[in-house]
Amino acid sequence: MNETKNETTNEENLETEAIVAEKVEEATEEPTLEEINEALLLEIETLKNDYLKTFADTENLKKRLQREHEQTRKYRIQSFALSVLPVIDNLERALSQDTSDEAFREGVKMIYDQLMASLLAEGVEPIEALNQPFDPNIHQAMMMEEVEGVEPNTVVMELQKGYMLKDRILRASLVKVSQ
Repeated sequence: MNETKNETTNEENLETEAIVAEKVEEATEEPTLEEINEALLLEIETLKNDYLKTFADTENLKKRLQREHEQTRKYRIQSFALSVLPVIDNLERALSQDTSDEAFREGVKMIYDQLMASLLAEGVEPIEALNQPFDPNIHQAMMMEEVEGVEPNTVVMELQKGYMLKDRILRASLVKVSQ
């Protein structure tokens, strides 16, 4: 892209120089001060134009790099969060099991709570799916079933919890939907 702009700028400069040379040749042996002044004003105008184009390109590049940097910072935890989601699933499965060892259960619950608090602090939140209208943007329907007393296209069971990172979906909720 820059090469094309440089070529265009070089072509414009060559055209300007040709115009200046032509005006000098048209003049007598000694160009008059007016002719020199006119040629220099034309060259100044061309250089100003080149400067403004370069300045605009630089500003656009600066803005684009700033946006990319902000996006990178905003979603920096995405790959880590994706790798931790199976751990959260396993902790939830462990907590859903009956056990006679309450101290062990309490330890697993503390680990789960700390991990969830850390993810929440970074903008990772679970998607609320149960009893919500089915939304194909955040839910993935695995099954459909007729359920009495429930409106059609309502999530009746969450098979796997989904998560969002700020405004981006990390993992869609796997759900059963009413017909």
